[in-house]
Amino acid sequence: MSKGLRLNFDDAWLLGGARTPFVDYRGALSDISPIDLGIKAARAAIERTGVKPGDIETTVAGSMAQASFDAYMTPRHIGLYAGAPQDAPAHLVQRICGTGLEVIAQAADAVSLGRASLALAAGTESMSRNPIAAYTHRNGFSMGKVEFKDFLWEALYDPAGCVTMGDTAENLARQYGIDRERVDRYAARSFERAIAASEVLAEEIVPVVSETFEAENLDKRGIKLPRGVESVDVDSHIRPSPHEVLAKLRPAFGGVQTGGNSSAIVDGAGAVLVASSAYAKANGLTPKARILASAAIGVPPQIMGIGPAPAIRAVLETAGMSLSQIARIEINEAFGAQVLACVEELGLDEARLNVNGGAIAIGHPLGATGIRLALSLALELARSGERYGIASACIGGGQGIALLIENPEAN
Repeated sequence: MSKGLRLNFDDAWLLGGARTPFVDYRGALSDISPIDLGIKAARAAIERTGVKPGDIETTVAGSMAQASFDAYMTPRHIGLYAGAPQDAPAHLVQRICGTGLEVIAQAADAVSLGRASLALAAGTESMSRNPIAAYTHRNGFSMGKVEFKDFLWEALYDPAGCVTMGDTAENLARQYGIDRERVDRYAARSFERAIAASEVLAEEIVPVVSETFEAENLDKRGIKLPRGVESVDVDSHIRPSPHEVLAKLRPAFGGVQTGGNSSAIVDGAGAVLVASSAYAKANGLTPKARILASAAIGVPPQIMGIGPAPAIRAVLETAGMSLSQIARIEINEAFGAQVLACVEELGLDEARLNVNGGAIAIGHPLGATGIRLALSLALELARSGERYGIASACIGGGQGIALLIENPEAN
């Protein structure tokens, strides 16, 4: 068996969840703290699943950029303002683009090991509020040495591999012989599938409105939308994007990738509840999915986008299953060429892949993406009546992560 971090879960169930709309960079959610987006998603997840928030025994939350001054308290604030008891602990998870899946894996691990009977798992990201930062000015400014940089832009460069994230997709395009037309046609299909699935995606979304969040013995906080915006209730990046239009866009990294066939930069959050079977049964709850296994594994930084391939293989080995048993697969569309490289490496049937569109159309808020992937997959398995699904993502720096789930209602 290949190396990696592999986990089996004997008794971990995804009860359900919710997410905010994913809204374009500098759009209607751009002034909102990612913590407040996370609180909104968590409250909606609790309401939709019917759990008692006072039953939450731990909160696991993920976010990447420090996009508010209280970022250190992200998981704690999400838990408390969602209604978790003050004695229920919280911790932050960071696995870059795989953060949301790692959050669910850690929640499932705690529940499966009997350390908690109900866990709140949340992921949130404000790409718009990524700071303009400086790291070397604490001792003052030297002449000619005043330097502030765009964190969002600089964070896309991996100095270990001397590559931007876009470069890693270009490396895979060359390695697997993937041309621009194929990438654009894949991206066009992502948009087409997301448009066709508008009603399906709406099931995941909780509309965001201006509101105040209150919690016992805590100061009020909340969401304030821009003037004239009463509600945000749809993913804003999804739009008709035929191949002919995408083909006219300028390359972003000197090769096959463009702004149209790469993941959209968006703001958003998501949350799910993970519980033991005993908790679900005692409270009359019907889980959406059983969480079976997870795997995280490293790959060369220069081709980080291939990460889902070994991670999917690892999670299947861990569960003693084969790829032919998996009816639905979600691979985060960081870049079109990156997903297609995984398709080539695994020999995937694209009819089973990202059937309701992916991040090229919907967007990729780093810490929240994995929550969306897992929730979308669980709901899709329930709709289709299929049994097994895998959600996966590549990870900057050279990693991949995969989560295997089962539809408990499947025959």
